[in-house]
Amino acid sequence: MFSTDFIRLLEEQLGDPEEVSRLLNALENGSQPTSIRVNPHKCHPAPTGSDVNWCRWGRYLAERPSFTRDGHFHAGGYYVQEASSMFVGHLLEQSLGGEVPEGVRLLDMCAAPGGKSTLYSSIVGHRGVVVANEVIRNRALTLADNITRWGVGNTVVTSNDPSHYASSLEEWFDVVAVDAPCSGEGMFRKSEEARRDWSLDNVRLCAARQRRIVADAWQALRPGGVFIYSTCTFNRAENEEMMEWLCGEFDCEHVDIECPEEWNIAHGRVAEAECFHFYPHRTEGEGLFAAIVRKGGEVGTKRKAPKARKNPFGEVDRKVVGQVSGMLEGDWKFASIGETIYAYPTALWSDIRTLSEQMSVLFAGVKVGELFGKKFKPDHSLALSAHLRVDAFNSYELSAEELHCYLRREELPNVGGLTEGLNLLLWEGQPVGFTKRIGPRTNTLLPKEWRIFI
Repeated sequence: MFSTDFIRLLEEQLGDPEEVSRLLNALENGSQPTSIRVNPHKCHPAPTGSDVNWCRWGRYLAERPSFTRDGHFHAGGYYVQEASSMFVGHLLEQSLGGEVPEGVRLLDMCAAPGGKSTLYSSIVGHRGVVVANEVIRNRALTLADNITRWGVGNTVVTSNDPSHYASSLEEWFDVVAVDAPCSGEGMFRKSEEARRDWSLDNVRLCAARQRRIVADAWQALRPGGVFIYSTCTFNRAENEEMMEWLCGEFDCEHVDIECPEEWNIAHGRVAEAECFHFYPHRTEGEGLFAAIVRKGGEVGTKRKAPKARKNPFGEVDRKVVGQVSGMLEGDWKFASIGETIYAYPTALWSDIRTLSEQMSVLFAGVKVGELFGKKFKPDHSLALSAHLRVDAFNSYELSAEELHCYLRREELPNVGGLTEGLNLLLWEGQPVGFTKRIGPRTNTLLPKEWRIFI
């Protein structure tokens, strides 16, 4: 059952009782499509299906497989993402005119668990840096795991209050995206908890919190930059009224977005904001609202880095750089944090250093590994990097049984097939991790927190 207040809001918003009835039926009885987004930086097999119109990497699957048992999922070959959520990538690409400028800086303000952040990182590639911020620490750790699995190396995971970005990196970003915490009406058919917790008071509470986040996020955006706002809810208070408030408080400019009618996305305009509603009875996906504007004002040169608050990086010995540089394709800057060696895209090093000097960074670049004397222990992040040179390691193709042993952190049964010492493990050609053979046994290097129990 749905709250009478919720039904009333839908009637006021949609205007057509038949339309409301169809939406409520879809929320109550509609099928829940399964969709994934293929990682374009890892050209290996992934589940196939029909295309998601607004995302060139999106696929609908005919049925939901066991992702937990799929090696390509664990290797970052694809991300399980709700199809409607992929639309923000379309907004970003359209706003950039189809070509990503060199050095673009993108802030994903409310990023966990990482679906939109990994999509943004695929779009900007090594031409730009993505900052994925999540203020709640345990959610930020999950975000870091998903960024690690995606393996592009252009993303910095932070855990800071939005106000820190407003004060420390004012007008520093070219794109700011806010996937705002909301009342979750678009998730009603997936979550009984979302239905149970919904109330008008919660809608008002969410709207007030969203304004605070949006105001801080806006301060971090440079004049001429693009602002993308999204929620997974339907009501006007958290959506259209938020855009009315934004355009009334700040200097906003319109951004043209192509949205073909056959996509069945409800499309309108509020002040200068292009607004889009995904309704489950119209589109194959869950509920979503998305909007986009451009920040007005005089467009000048990019704001310089603020004065450093700290310097977390240490130099890496040249001999060590020579040892680890051959493990990755491309041009990388190597630095140490404590005993751990990290690799950062050279073109993005200045921005990553600035972020690390200002913010609470949980993960960035590629965590290469640690040196114990002359012995090198690779990190799982290295195995999952899209830039890994597979030929730099002794590699071993796993069987299905061996894959599941590895994912459970058990010893591999076919020890004789492994080379003594370090081995890179592959599943259908795609790296999934490292193991070390020590005589008749193996020592799996999969992190304990990544272990599965099936």
